[in-house]
Amino acid sequence: MIVEKRRFTKQDWKLFKEKLPGWQEAYMDKLNCEYMEILNGEGNPSDKFWHLEKRIKDDKRSSGVQLQLARTDLVWNLIALINNEVISLEDLDGFSDTLKETVDRILA
Repeated sequence: MIVEKRRFTKQDWKLFKEKLPGWQEAYMDKLNCEYMEILNGEGNPSDKFWHLEKRIKDDKRSSGVQLQLARTDLVWNLIALINNEVISLEDLDGFSDTLKETVDRILA
């Protein structure tokens, strides 16, 4: 699906840049709790270590951890954040209706 070039406003971009650090911090806090569960779980220390190492390596690629910030990627970044369960559609409150409709249409 091709997204029209201007499916968001300047205010959407500004709001995204304001909200993204908080969304990512909350997501990384969730990951940290999951990591603690791995370390505190049953099993050999070496098995837990290697499981955690693989998990961190995989999680580093998530949009909830790092994201290429480009204005042209705003819609796709939101899609990635939703698909990676970093945010939900409800977190788009305050964004323009046009942007929310575009994201909703792509996700459908």
